[in-house]
Amino acid sequence: MKAVSFLRSLLYLVFLSVTVVPYALACVLWAPLPQHWRYRLTVGWPRLAIWGARVFCGIRWQVRGWENLPDGPAILLSKHQSAWETLYFPAHMPREVCFVYKRELHWVPCFGWGLALLRMIPIDRSKGRDAFEQVVRQGQRRLNEGRWPLLFPEGTRIAPGKAGRFKMGGALLASRTNSVVIPVAHNAGECWPRNAFVKRPGMITVSIGPAIESQGKSPEALNREVQDWIEGEMRRLNPERYVSE
Repeated sequence: MKAVSFLRSLLYLVFLSVTVVPYALACVLWAPLPQHWRYRLTVGWPRLAIWGARVFCGIRWQVRGWENLPDGPAILLSKHQSAWETLYFPAHMPREVCFVYKRELHWVPCFGWGLALLRMIPIDRSKGRDAFEQVVRQGQRRLNEGRWPLLFPEGTRIAPGKAGRFKMGGALLASRTNSVVIPVAHNAGECWPRNAFVKRPGMITVSIGPAIESQGKSPEALNREVQDWIEGEMRRLNPERYVSE
C-alpha cells in the first residue's frame, strides 16, 4: 500500500511540474488583461492541482457551511495544515481571495510570477510594525474591490491534532476595517501532511463557520472567538485526534 501511495504521489509531482511551467509563461502573456481576468485565468492552475490530487492521489473533498459565506465584504481566517488549502481557496471560493504573504515569494520562479500578477496583499517584513499598516491599507482596498482577504492566524502549517498560537493580524485587520470574519476549519493535513512527499487518499472536509461580527469587540476578544470556533470544529472533524485531552 505504501508503494502504491508513493507511486501515485510521484505521478502527481510530475503532473504538477509539467503543468506549472507553461501556466507560468501564460501568466506573463495575459498580464496586460484586466485584473479580474488575470485572476480567473491564473487560478486555473490551482484548480487543476486540486483536480490532480483527486485523480492521482485519491484526495477528495466536501464542504460544510457553504451557506455561511456572505454576499459582501468579509475576511476569511482559516486553519492551516498543508499546501492543499492554499490551492483550494483561490480555486473554489465564490469571490476572489487575497492571501497575505511575504513579498519575497514574488521571486520564486513560475509560482511567484503568477502570484505577483494577482494584486493580493504582499508585505515587506523588513518594515517591522509598518508591515501591519501595509496589510490594513491593502486589505481595505481589496475589500473595497469586493475581494476577500484570507489569513492563516497560526502563521504556519500545524500538524493534525495540534493548535498553534493564533496571531492577532487577522482580528486586527477585521477590527480596523469593521469587517465580518468567516472562520474556516478543515482537516487537509490528514491527507496532505506538512512537508510530506507521500499523499494519503481520503476525504478532506472544509467547514465554514457563521460570520463573526467585529464591531463592538476588541481585537483580542474577536481573536479568541475565532480560535474557539475553529478549534472546537477541529474536534468535531477529527475527535480521535483529541482523545487524550
